[in-house]
Amino acid sequence: MVGPAAWYKVDMNRMRNHTIAALLLVATLAGCNRSPGPLEGTWKADGLVPMTITFRPGETEAMGVIEKVDYTTNGNVVKVTYKDGLMKGSAIAFTIVNRNTANNPMYTLHRIR
Repeated sequence: MVGPAAWYKVDMNRMRNHTIAALLLVATLAGCNRSPGPLEGTWKADGLVPMTITFRPGETEAMGVIEKVDYTTNGNVVKVTYKDGLMKGSAIAFTIVNRNTANNPMYTLHRIR
């Protein structure tokens, strides 16, 4: 095919490919977030090691140690993935029970503020 129709077909294919790539990128990034969502705030952990944990955008603070994290929310589960520090590469999933309670197999969190 030669002429304007050929260019139209090439441009439409290119646009479709770019659209698909953009949608895949958005879908991939949609689950990753710097926001702690329903975990945002300060919580008291009851369990083997009682402590206070603060969840902020892009980081957590516990026992005076601030660590960079990513949050992934899926339904009522927030997964905290550590980007540095002692926990680098590991993740902890918290199930949100209600506005002021969250838990995981190691401990239960109670919102302080």
